[in-house]
Amino acid sequence: MQVFEQWESEIRGYCRAYPTVFQSASNARQIDEAGKTYLDFFAGAGVLNFGHNNQRMKRAMIEFLESDGITQSLDMYTTTKREFLQAFVDTVLKPRGMDHKMQFVGPTGTNAVEAALKMARKVTGRRTVVAFTRGFHGMTLGSLACTANGYFRQAAGVPLEHVERLPFENTPGGGLDSIKAYAETLQDPSCGMEKPAAFLVEAIQAEGGVNVASEAWLKAIQDLATELGALFIIDDIQAGCGRTGSYFSFDGMNLQPDIVVLAKGLGGYGTPLAMNLIKPEHDRHWQPGEHTGTFRGQGLSFVAGRVAMEYFQDDELMSAVKTKGQRIRQCLDDIARGHSARGFEVRGKGMLQGLDVVDGALAKSIASTCFQNGLLIGPCGSGGRVLKLIPPLTIPDEDLEQGLKIFAQSVQKALEGV
Repeated sequence: MQVFEQWESEIRGYCRAYPTVFQSASNARQIDEAGKTYLDFFAGAGVLNFGHNNQRMKRAMIEFLESDGITQSLDMYTTTKREFLQAFVDTVLKPRGMDHKMQFVGPTGTNAVEAALKMARKVTGRRTVVAFTRGFHGMTLGSLACTANGYFRQAAGVPLEHVERLPFENTPGGGLDSIKAYAETLQDPSCGMEKPAAFLVEAIQAEGGVNVASEAWLKAIQDLATELGALFIIDDIQAGCGRTGSYFSFDGMNLQPDIVVLAKGLGGYGTPLAMNLIKPEHDRHWQPGEHTGTFRGQGLSFVAGRVAMEYFQDDELMSAVKTKGQRIRQCLDDIARGHSARGFEVRGKGMLQGLDVVDGALAKSIASTCFQNGLLIGPCGSGGRVLKLIPPLTIPDEDLEQGLKIFAQSVQKALEGV
């Protein structure tokens, strides 16, 4: 690892938690250059919903490359983009009665959030955005202003402005009453606050600690946004693309967001792709090229992303995700019950589950023990106190069981050292 330590920036982070050099990977397993195998319950921070080197996607990408397909096209028309668009419309939008336009942005979630914020401010003529405690929306300045994590915010070096922060539903001060109180405050002409351009919220806060919002609370935000003439934006970057057992994390909640922000698993193979779904009445406010970016036309991502759509043409994968999610939840519940005096809490939906162990140092110790025993997992949440389990949706049952066994044993071992 000397080359990395000598030449790569001090900013590097994940490699400090996983101090080895990985060489190859397949589905839910990574192998380092010494030949040690690791079960991957981190999945590229939620990018690899369909596993490492998904065979169906790999074949399609190889055929694309061998046929001299267009790998980079800015936002020009290509056959591969058309195929992705049509597959997404037929598989995701039409079955839900959605007529949202698809805006391809720079290939990161944070860029998609930036575009959504611009859109909201452009449509409403307002500046302020309402975001929520423990939310994570990205690392560029606009999205970072909406991100709550103090460690990330302090690195900005400039004021992070034009954001009001309300408590997320299951964090201190949160719930329906806080939404009602905010609405009542805005009704006072002497409140000194301007109406917001948008409400930006995650139906499930992944990085924020696997905090799951209820339908009633999200509906209250949507209703308030409509009442105020603000946009209702759902950031589904990590919790979307099938992670919870349906394509969107908010499916079945009778919500109609003005903008849905997607990235991470969208490109299927792990290649970058980000996209905003925008209601047509808002999208018409864009002028050509007002939000641009060199890498919007990612041919390989369009190819793999189109193949990813095949997983949603029947219920096989989503049914498996629900079953596997229940198995993960059962394992975490058993651990929490076994250590009830410590106040452990389990939260999540589908194959996005978290164990809140209350103490960030303990969570870090558990994650380190998992790594030593061949399991990749990462802490998240306030103070890093939540251990998040997000294996590939395609993980074989035997790998899932082995990983859960390692996790349970690692929790016990770390507690013995406390």
